[in-house]
Amino acid sequence: MHVVATAGHVDHGKSTLVRALTGMEPDRWAEERRRGMTIDLGFAWTTLPTGEAVAFVDVPGHERFVPNMLTGVGPVPAALIVVAADGGWMPQSAEHLAALDALDVRHGLLAVTRADLADPAAAAERAQAEIAKTSLGDVEVVTVSGATGRGLPELRAALHRLVARLPAPRSEAPVRLWVDRCFTIRGSGTVVTGTLGAGRLAVGDELELAGAGRTVRVRGLQSLGRSVEAAPAVARVAVNLRGVERDQVRRGDALLSPGHFQTTELIDVRLHGDPVAELPAAVMLHVGSAAVTARVRPLGVDTARLRLSRPLPLRVGDRALLRDPGRHHVAGGVTVLDVVPPPLSRRGAAANRAVILAGMDGRPDERDELRRRGLMRRGELTRMGVPVTTAPVAGDWLADPDHWRELRRRLVAEVTRHARDQPLAAGAPVEALRHALGLPDRALVEALVAAPLITRAGRVSVAGAAGGLPESVARAVERVRVHLTERPFHAPEAARLAELGLGPREIGAAVRAGALLRVADGVVLLPGAPDEAVRVLARLPQPFTLSQARQALDTTRRVAVPLLELLDRRGATRRGDDATRTVA
Repeated sequence: MHVVATAGHVDHGKSTLVRALTGMEPDRWAEERRRGMTIDLGFAWTTLPTGEAVAFVDVPGHERFVPNMLTGVGPVPAALIVVAADGGWMPQSAEHLAALDALDVRHGLLAVTRADLADPAAAAERAQAEIAKTSLGDVEVVTVSGATGRGLPELRAALHRLVARLPAPRSEAPVRLWVDRCFTIRGSGTVVTGTLGAGRLAVGDELELAGAGRTVRVRGLQSLGRSVEAAPAVARVAVNLRGVERDQVRRGDALLSPGHFQTTELIDVRLHGDPVAELPAAVMLHVGSAAVTARVRPLGVDTARLRLSRPLPLRVGDRALLRDPGRHHVAGGVTVLDVVPPPLSRRGAAANRAVILAGMDGRPDERDELRRRGLMRRGELTRMGVPVTTAPVAGDWLADPDHWRELRRRLVAEVTRHARDQPLAAGAPVEALRHALGLPDRALVEALVAAPLITRAGRVSVAGAAGGLPESVARAVERVRVHLTERPFHAPEAARLAELGLGPREIGAAVRAGALLRVADGVVLLPGAPDEAVRVLARLPQPFTLSQARQALDTTRRVAVPLLELLDRRGATRRGDDATRTVA
């Protein structure tokens, strides 16, 4: 299916032309038919001689209903511009064309209607010249009469050529269906309609309903008046929803593939149209079928920050339109540059931001986003509309390579500083390093650790640096070593250790440095004591008792018990059922 929106001045024959092409009545409301003008969106469809289905979104042409017109045009890839031969180029023709240009619509067709009432040449020439100045460029022209049927075969052929030029739909893209109508059907419940511009909808799909802030499920689908199990883009669809009441949905909400869109009320944009300095403080932002008030903060010549009156599901590269309702004027189109912009609270931040935005083109690029932000979660980039190819550095965190190298350099500096300031510590705590580096996740600290750093028990230290004990501690350890040289299992008492200046922190540092072995609290030996003990015990008759071991080792029970338990844990000795031991 292909979807085309009409555009043109009020009473120039848009609805009549759609009716002649489709045999359907696009004006849905009795008031519209009574007044002979489209007030809200109308929908109709036909099959071209080639077998292709074309659905028309018939939009109102009256100036008072321009917001309704923008609702219909926003999600549609092509336009049928209608100008009456007896009316010529009119104000709403210009405003509709300005809207198409602002939304960067690039595919269109000009139909000069009422060719039975006036010579269409002048109207066609003026309209072509105006259209050529916009994103539509040169368009094909067909002269028709909805009343007599003149030119309808040629219009159908031109429509075929138009839809043949449309880009292939992105059927694998995530769904963002802007809701343009919502109603209730007895026995079915809530139904919404919209133009599916990308992706694929199927019965049973679970979707996010932006605006209502809830998850809904597709209960049923219709397209072109028929129930279907699935609808690929591009298509006009009616979606029967389960999980939401009618009064919880409104025009401008959107059905979304979960986890693929950033709902935001703050965006940085580039304006294509009026200078940013000439914008009023508040404008209307039109995107998809949504229309919200936006407060404007100028940043550069053509860039600004918009604060929206309600959050919308937007992505980098989205195209939208700004309208000044006070002047009934299309101010221009905007390209969304950033949907998660940084705060501008510091002095000079706005000027710096303007410089950064000047170099952004609105094309989603993973490398550029990471370069600007340093670190991001994979899901954050996906919701921004940025394709991700980089492997995470930790968990789902992605990092700019240069930023990651600088973080690693800073980590080494922080660990080295901590070792200098607290020489008896086992290393810098990971959580303290996270705060020092300003990182959002301790997993990033652990992922940064690489030679010469090591992680042990939640602390980071420089590998091999543990041997560097403060001079006072090194002297005390040396005195303990001399004491244990002659009687290696005669551990100094706690009081003696304290006299030497070896409190718990100093002993811990010496143990980490490999200068002492902690056998139990308050019991320290030299690091080679377990091996020497095994040699001594191996000379005893096997098995041996605790008392025999104590005497052989020339030590006290205070030392012998924890030392033998240490040997048991290491597998150097085996304990029997009768409390005796055997050297393994």
